[in-house]
Amino acid sequence: MVFLTMQGRKELTPKMLYQVHLQDLIPEHNFYRLLDKAIDFHFLYKATAQYYGEEGQESIDPVVFFKI
Repeated sequence: MVFLTMQGRKELTPKMLYQVHLQDLIPEHNFYRLLDKAIDFHFLYKATAQYYGEEGQESIDPVVFFKI
């Protein structure tokens, strides 16, 4: 059973034609890179699902919103 909600999800897809990759510009020891590896924020999708309706435009990704 699939539930359709208007909860948006941001999918990171690297572009093939870029000469510079943003991931290459961030040092390996960067605090936010280490934090992203340490904490799995996917629990936010289930925790916030009840607050999203089934009609209208998709929202901002809850994980992105939380990180902002």
